[in-house]
Amino acid sequence: MSVAVRPTRASSTNTLTAGKLPKLAPWGLLIISWAIFIVVFLLLKASGTTADFNIVGALFFGTVLFDILIVVVSMVVEGGRKAKDRLVTSLVTTAFIVTLLPLVSLVYTVLSRGVARFDAAYFNESMRNVIGVGGGALHAIVGTLEITAFAALISIPIGLLTSVYLVEYGRGRLARAITFFVDVMTGIPSIVAGLFAFALFSLFLGPAFRAGVVGSIALSVLMIPVVVRSSEEILKIVPNELREASFALGVPKWLTIIKIVLPTSIAGLTTGVMLAISRVIGETAPLLLTTGFTTSMNYDLFNDRMMTLPVFVYTQYANQGPDATPFVERAWTGALVLILIVMALNLLARLIGRLFSPKLSRR
Repeated sequence: MSVAVRPTRASSTNTLTAGKLPKLAPWGLLIISWAIFIVVFLLLKASGTTADFNIVGALFFGTVLFDILIVVVSMVVEGGRKAKDRLVTSLVTTAFIVTLLPLVSLVYTVLSRGVARFDAAYFNESMRNVIGVGGGALHAIVGTLEITAFAALISIPIGLLTSVYLVEYGRGRLARAITFFVDVMTGIPSIVAGLFAFALFSLFLGPAFRAGVVGSIALSVLMIPVVVRSSEEILKIVPNELREASFALGVPKWLTIIKIVLPTSIAGLTTGVMLAISRVIGETAPLLLTTGFTTSMNYDLFNDRMMTLPVFVYTQYANQGPDATPFVERAWTGALVLILIVMALNLLARLIGRLFSPKLSRR
């Protein structure tokens, strides 16, 4: 009597000998390549060849080294056909990384130079009677928040109502004219918006008038077309079936817009509004013309000059004293605070969109 012996499968397979790289091999090679050039650039800095550590250069040359390594390793282990596939994939990855390098450079530079004055005094003090070390940007932070908030208060209702009209009601020459002028306004330089607001208030209050409200008007000119275009595209993607179902139940069109269309698109509308705010919160030229600059606190939008963070950064960097270090440190910290404000606004927009968007359940 013979007993058949069934072949047993090996408990583990070595992927290197099976003609296939492990799944994490490309990531490992990328990290190794970056580590090599980070060490190289650190050695160059330590030897005095370069003044600063170049993180962008290290990541770029490390990515190029990764492209070479992944093709060579894949050629040896997996063969020529798979190596070509790895090459194309690595080139796509390289394009993505190169696209991100300016952002990485910006964040690294602002963080490394902005933390020097990121302290309590910076957020509790103004620049009144400060000519050297010390001082803060409280007056500029308050001015930026007030001016941007008032500009949003002007722009959001106008922009949303205009987009609702274009999508739900707009037909004929008037709608085409509005679309044309909105497209034109989208491309105007920011200094033109500042000149418009300055000229408008100069006609009534004189050329010497400077106030936060003038800056808000200038920023609203820049915000309105962004709100209109982004909101219009969001409203267009709301399914017509939702509108038709509401009309079939006898709901008026205006109530359908309020109860169906706007709640369905609230997440996208909020994102568009935050995009418009981010577009204008860092503007400098129109605010230099309209609000001027001051070293003192001013909470009144309708009276006297008001400082903003972009203007504060510009004046600190452009008008340095005998000792330039405290001025440059305040400028970099102002840039860091401005980035953090934009990030906080975007996180707030995501939270609002998640809380107020319609809850859809699948059964």
